[in-house]
Amino acid sequence: MTSKPGGGADALSLRLYRHYERVPESAQDAVVTIGNFDGIHRGHQQLIAKAGRLAKEFDAPHGLVTFEPHPASVFKPDQLPFRLTSFRTKAQLLDTLGLDVLFALHFTRDFAKLTAEDFARDVLAGGLKLRHVVVGNNFRFGNRALGDVALLEDLGRQFGFGVTAVPLIQEEGTAPYSSSLVRHYLKEGNPTRAALVLGRYFEIEGRVRHGAKRGRDLGYPTANLSVGRLLRPAYGVYAVRVSFARQGETKWLPAVANFGINPMFELDEPLLEVHLFDFDGDLYGRHLRVALVDYLRPEQKFDSLDALKAQMAEDSRRARETLSWEAWDAAWPAGNALAKPAEPDGGQ
Repeated sequence: MTSKPGGGADALSLRLYRHYERVPESAQDAVVTIGNFDGIHRGHQQLIAKAGRLAKEFDAPHGLVTFEPHPASVFKPDQLPFRLTSFRTKAQLLDTLGLDVLFALHFTRDFAKLTAEDFARDVLAGGLKLRHVVVGNNFRFGNRALGDVALLEDLGRQFGFGVTAVPLIQEEGTAPYSSSLVRHYLKEGNPTRAALVLGRYFEIEGRVRHGAKRGRDLGYPTANLSVGRLLRPAYGVYAVRVSFARQGETKWLPAVANFGINPMFELDEPLLEVHLFDFDGDLYGRHLRVALVDYLRPEQKFDSLDALKAQMAEDSRRARETLSWEAWDAAWPAGNALAKPAEPDGGQ
């Protein structure tokens, strides 16, 4: 059974399957890559592109196999939030990369008990009936991650699917692209370095919620979003761009945002408070995407509201300067596989 999360504007052109049994014939014989793909960074993108080229060569469906929820959240449910992308966002990003089918297999402790041989025989060959698998050369699979690429190649020959292993992908003189590297940069307050690994700016998205309206009282009204169970980047003030559907189009508008607990008011949970420049409209209940472009400063506590307002004015000035179109364009990583946003219209 297929499904398209959200419907409407969130509808996907790819076909989404949440199981590996009884896959329809139209989704069989696919060329896929396998993994968690948290963040869909540039290394992921190149793996996916390799599978796409082989799919075209074989005249086969182009697919991807991933696991939901993320295995780490199953085995360590109490750890701090670490995901870079919700499943909704991950599916949307994958949809831009030309996939025909997405297999999002339900991950449980019982599923994790499948041996490497069981996984290859029952899931990849018997269930999904794959033609070819593309993986990184550090790929591990099966119970306790005992399976490696050499074993996958052996099992592929045994069960009837091909395997291509791709070396770890990196720029010259840098660490290999990885989700862990993106998390490291975001936690240390370096969204620009994170963007170079992702191939796009890191985004926080969600529905605007009602707040205490302190920003409005200070002359800087904010749209407030919770990050939920996603990774929490470094607390502080960011230059950001914000997008939402407006008159049938997606607009990217310049803004400044504070992420954290706002030590002057001691929020109960971290909150992203976004002030859009030169914007006059009601955003309550709207779904926003907030791209973190640059980190301006850490959070701090002020002695007075006047001191806070003065700093907010300075933060806004710096954010406007950073978000001039020239700065935005220069910071965008070259060669990114995902679509670059249209040039911002400044809210006009």
